[in-house]
Amino acid sequence: MTETSTITSERRAGAADRRMLIDGQLVDAAQTFATLNPATGEVLGHAPDAAVADAEAAVAAARRAFDESGWATDVALRVRCLEQFHNALMEHRDELAALTTAEVGATAALLAGAQLDQPIAIVKYYTDLLRDYPLTEDLGNIESRGALHHRWVEKEAAGVVAAIIAYNYPNQLALAKLAPALAAGCTVVLKAAPDTPLITLALGELIANHTDIPAGVVNVISGADPQVGAVLTTSPDIDMVTFTGSTPTGRAIMSAASATLKKVFLELGGKSAAIVLDDADFGLAAVFSAFSMVTHAGQGCALTSRLLVPRSHHDEIVELIKTNFGHVRFGDPTDPSTYMGPLISEKQRDKVDAMVQRAVADGATLVTGGEKKGPGFFYTPTLLTNVDADSEIAQEEVFGPVLVVIAYDDDDDAVAIANNSIYGLSGAVFGGEERALAVARRIRTGTFSINGGNYFSPDSPFGGFKQSGIGREMGAAGLEEFLEAKTYAVPAGPA
Repeated sequence: MTETSTITSERRAGAADRRMLIDGQLVDAAQTFATLNPATGEVLGHAPDAAVADAEAAVAAARRAFDESGWATDVALRVRCLEQFHNALMEHRDELAALTTAEVGATAALLAGAQLDQPIAIVKYYTDLLRDYPLTEDLGNIESRGALHHRWVEKEAAGVVAAIIAYNYPNQLALAKLAPALAAGCTVVLKAAPDTPLITLALGELIANHTDIPAGVVNVISGADPQVGAVLTTSPDIDMVTFTGSTPTGRAIMSAASATLKKVFLELGGKSAAIVLDDADFGLAAVFSAFSMVTHAGQGCALTSRLLVPRSHHDEIVELIKTNFGHVRFGDPTDPSTYMGPLISEKQRDKVDAMVQRAVADGATLVTGGEKKGPGFFYTPTLLTNVDADSEIAQEEVFGPVLVVIAYDDDDDAVAIANNSIYGLSGAVFGGEERALAVARRIRTGTFSINGGNYFSPDSPFGGFKQSGIGREMGAAGLEEFLEAKTYAVPAGPA
């Protein structure tokens, strides 16, 4: 472990010299690319633009570390190194927070949750879990051909992992992959999202400078070249791919990985529904639906972007949502009073706006919002009604602060509309608890909130049904994703 200066001085916060971590060394690439501050639209800094050769070097280092070091078998070393990593994250929390706000547009409230503090807690969770996790299971004896045979199962690391993350919650996504993979004994090549590379590279710097993690166990690269991602999904030296991002990209990764039958974990898109039953507290439902939809400017895969309301109470609930949207303070994410920050880029804002405009052209009613604001990439909280349940805006992921309201006739109709999606990531229901739970159990999703309950925590498995993904992140289930079971048997004497 080497001690260096802190990861971000004022000079390093812009970080034209921020580097990749490959085989234990912090290295540059031949070229760099710019990353923008989404709240201002100005260049924040530059990140290494990895070439194919850089990706191949990272894969080779991870393969060598898995095959030749003791990382995969030394549980005590893994516990110690994860503890060091957690301590480093805690010590540099304020620096990471400033960089996350500048590059991601995260507000103070988000930094206290899923943008930073909760991801740091994930590392501690897996450090503690590993100390007592049963990596061996005794199956006892069986009789075969007049003899007894004793059997047991040992859980081993899955191998070399390629971890590819999205831009919206880079600390959460990186650490929810790194921590369980490292706890399991895997080695990792982590690829940063092109829109938010600096904060992910900062994690690599902490590992290099403040932990005893052996060279090659963690490699962190950044780049915009699609061929770099192709190396990670097709290389025969990669045993597993874990990806968070869009469903179309997830399909492409699964296809690419199939040639070598890699293990694949996918956390993909969502178009989740919140159902308001006619016996619900409409005020509670409106506050939850409005403010959750504009969390991180709607850039969250599990957000309930479809609001299903009883037809007889449609106008009343719409008015409540409109009022709540009017209370959303958006703007400078460094201001502690700001609730909603910017979208990540001009390209993303244009995509969101185009989807809203097409929805209106197709017959939806724009109740409020639908405006671009600047400087930076802001979009006003947007509410659409008279939305066809089969339309693009009701079926496709928007990834912006856009809530669509769909009326239903009865509970069966609400369940049918909620399940009318290729996705199955999350959902919510408001109403009398017994009835609400009965409705929730009919919805095909991996997570569910009842009357505003919060399921998101380091110990809670997170993932989706249908085309929202394969596998579960976080919790003990998240560790299992990175383990393989090997069954042993030895003769145990005569029967």
